[in-house]
Amino acid sequence: MRTLNLGILAHVDAGKTSLTERLLFAAGVIDEIGSVDDGSTRTDSLALERERGITIKSAVVSFAIGGVTVNLIDTPGHPDFIAEVERALGVLDGAVLVVSAIEGVQPQTRVLMRTLRRLRIPTLVFVNKIDRAGARDDAVLKAMAERLTPSVVAMGGARDLGSRDAAFVPYGPDDPGFAARVAEVLAEHDDAFLAAYVDDARVSYGRLRAGLAAQTRRALAHPVFFGSAITGAGVDALVAGLTELLPTDGGDAGGPVSGTVFKVERGPAGEKLAYVRMFSGTVRTRDTVSFGPGRTRSAKVTGVSVFEDGSAVRREAVGAGRIGLLGGLGEIRIGDSIGEPPRGPGRHFAPPSLETVVEPRRPADRPALHAALGRLAEQDPLIDLRQDDVRREISVSLYGEVQKEVIQATLAEEFGLDVTFRETTTICVERVAGIGAAVEVMYQDPNPFLATVGLRVEPAAAGSGVAYRLEAELGSMPYAFMKVVEDTVRETLRQGLHGWEVPDCVVTLTHTGYAPRQSHAHATFDKSMSSTGADFRGLTPLVLVAALRRAGTTVCEPMHRFRLEVPADLVGTVLPALTRLGAVPDRVEPAAVEGLVPAARVHGLEQRLPSLTSGEGILESAFDHYEPVRGAPPGRPRTDHNPLDRKEYLLHVQRRV
Repeated sequence: MRTLNLGILAHVDAGKTSLTERLLFAAGVIDEIGSVDDGSTRTDSLALERERGITIKSAVVSFAIGGVTVNLIDTPGHPDFIAEVERALGVLDGAVLVVSAIEGVQPQTRVLMRTLRRLRIPTLVFVNKIDRAGARDDAVLKAMAERLTPSVVAMGGARDLGSRDAAFVPYGPDDPGFAARVAEVLAEHDDAFLAAYVDDARVSYGRLRAGLAAQTRRALAHPVFFGSAITGAGVDALVAGLTELLPTDGGDAGGPVSGTVFKVERGPAGEKLAYVRMFSGTVRTRDTVSFGPGRTRSAKVTGVSVFEDGSAVRREAVGAGRIGLLGGLGEIRIGDSIGEPPRGPGRHFAPPSLETVVEPRRPADRPALHAALGRLAEQDPLIDLRQDDVRREISVSLYGEVQKEVIQATLAEEFGLDVTFRETTTICVERVAGIGAAVEVMYQDPNPFLATVGLRVEPAAAGSGVAYRLEAELGSMPYAFMKVVEDTVRETLRQGLHGWEVPDCVVTLTHTGYAPRQSHAHATFDKSMSSTGADFRGLTPLVLVAALRRAGTTVCEPMHRFRLEVPADLVGTVLPALTRLGAVPDRVEPAAVEGLVPAARVHGLEQRLPSLTSGEGILESAFDHYEPVRGAPPGRPRTDHNPLDRKEYLLHVQRRV
């Protein structure tokens, strides 16, 4: 049976959860359509989702269209929960982007469409809410062509806009305007079709539809449907388009096991359940599977469920193309590969640029708070839980203030913890400024460890990550010690000279040395004469920090590119205010301003926007790049025992040993 793993994406309040309900109803999975306002939808199962009327966690439901099983993933629309969307993107065969017929193209709509196009995920567009007052069709279609992609193709028109009788009227063979538009889009990417069309403009309707389907599956064309998730208008046409226009493939169930974990949750008994998209092979109950970076972990699968008719059903196996729930994998993490790593798309959105300290109102709850946040970090690794043992503080990373409110409510409702947050601050990074090297040799002062480590650090291109290289021979010391050095280097780079992560650099191991294992009579191991992993874990941070000091680091803050649409007569008023907020406009249009603004100032700009624009301004912003901080670089409290202070660090190591 063919399978389509489908994502529903949208700006918040565009109606994607309502569309999910309508699709389930049309497929016969549910007998009654749930309401977002009433908190009765199938996919918004969390109490917080029902209370707030927004999607917070991705949810999976399944239904059948003819001979195709559709696994539908309903994703959050609020930008604070973009990490949930990111995890879903890596497992999709296709997507439906929902756009409101009233609000039209919104900031998050543009962010999502840019990402879908960059990842070449085949995408249909559903313009929702045509039954609502203020609904538009031609204007929204024009805005999509201008602000999303020029390759949109309306598959029909809307009639009786703004009324309960609003309906979608599909185009057919007798609509010359539709044929001309399809031909125009196809000709952009198909030279053979262009030549045939130039020779004979009367290309058959069947060939046009086949060409449109082929280009949609290659993410070159984006068919647009109009309708209403509430009344059901246009939904039948969209359902037909899912199987006609999007790729469906069962995959190779007999091939090598390969899958990706995109969600982790806890079952009723507290057990870990991993949502996995299988790209190849089959996983069965009681199979032992390898997972994690380098497939270094393994465990036996104790249970398998697959999604059928709207819910998860216990089965003996899950095969290629399907989404399954695997139990028994206690150490599994979001992003882990099951078996052979599939061709992963990597990161699509910027990491969180904000952080805050979480404090329990009752000091005695501090251990419980750390455990609870650890459980939340299982479901959202980008929370990036950090504990400062020296200051007894717990920090988390955030995309925005709404996410903070959700964390606070979740801790109260699920764990009984009452917490407060300190003021949100911006997360900076440290860029390596030059080349620095350091080495410490065992038996030579001031090195107190039975280990020799030499490291060179140099800058790398933004976004390239940390590259670790060997200049010393691989066989110059045991592999276990080599691995300890590499792991410790990566861990140490989480906090540079100013306390911020050092994300992009090349670190080269230049010198190695160790003391071979020594034993006394009767084979008693003497660690005072033999190198251990602890020696290399202790020495590596000191050598790396010395190399970083010689190279130097520059603290950089995140910058957002913004677009502010305002009435033309207010542009002159807005520009000075933007400058005062630290924004740097680089493009001024008759009714819009574009430019760069520090991420730390975005929230302030959002708060000032209504008064600056008489309530008529529309702001969209997204992370663009990092820039060096002007003035004194801000520091970040260290969560480890500080290798910058050699004396304090060595005292801590001695106490630990």
